[in-house]
Formats: sequence, C-alpha cells, structure tokens
Amino acid sequence: MKNKFKKLAMIIVYGAMMMFFYSCKNEVTLDCDKGNKIILTQTGEKTSNNYVLFVRLGHSSKVCEGCILFNGRWVHADCQGWGDACLSSAAVTLNQSGTAVTATTTDTFGLTTEDFFLMPDRSLSYTDENNNRIFLNIPEQLLFRDSTTQQFTFTGLFFSDGPTYSND
Repeated sequence: MKNKFKKLAMIIVYGAMMMFFYSCKNEVTLDCDKGNKIILTQTGEKTSNNYVLFVRLGHSSKVCEGCILFNGRWVHADCQGWGDACLSSAAVTLNQSGTAVTATTTDTFGLTTEDFFLMPDRSLSYTDENNNRIFLNIPEQLLFRDSTTQQFTFTGLFFSDGPTYSND
C-alpha cells in the first residue's frame, strides 16, 4: 500500500512540475518570475474590452520611511508602489483612442480600500487573438478614486513587443 501511495505522490509531483514548466516555457523569464499578466475576460459578446490585471507590487514598511506624498507628508501604504511583495489583481476595461490606452477598474476595492493607489511601472504579459506574446506597459502613477464612480483610471498605457519596465 505504501508503494502505491508513493507512486501516486510521485505522479502528482511530476504532473505539477510539467504544468509549471509547460506554462512558462514560452514566457519571458521576467513574466514567469513575477506573475505580471493581463487576461481577457470572456463575455457573451463577440468582442470584449474586459480584462483582469495580475500584478506583483509593494514592499515592506521596514524598508520604507514613506513612498507616497499624501496630504503633505510621506506615508507607506502596504501592497502599493515599488517591489514585488504582493500579488494584486483588478478587473478593468481597456479603452483605446488612437495610440492612447486607458484602463478603468470595474471592481471597486480590488486593488485597495484606500482612496489612492500608487501603481509602479509594470509590463504585463498578454497573448493576443493571433497567439502573439505582447506586453501592456503601465507607467508609474499615483491614482485617486473618482469621487462619483469610486473607480481608478490608469492613463498613458501602451503595448509593445517586449517588456518596457523591469518590474522591480
């Protein structure tokens, strides 16, 4: 009985390793290491601009005396700004007008319950409809909630063939 359990455990471990290596084999190393991705959310419509952003960010308060200038003083906010201590996600709608791309959150408190959010510069991996690996690049920005909708809007986003930011 122990041998059967041991073999089953080995098969499970081997299968998990294969899934990990398969999912990362064509990925940019930076992307697999950090988990920064953007994924299309399927809807009943033929086309959709609904996505989920997965992004690693944030750092310990032990290494930060304050990274956000808020109401005239420097403060630290968990899971915001430079670093990769937290894995955060947010549902967004992407809108493009010419080359200008914006993303507006659709889940009110996905990123934070605060009225501000410090987004570090990040390059998020994406596979387009033609199975091409591209990146959505988000420049660093301090965002404030819209007082009416309670949503955040990211501006200055752009697509590229490779990552623009180091994601640190």
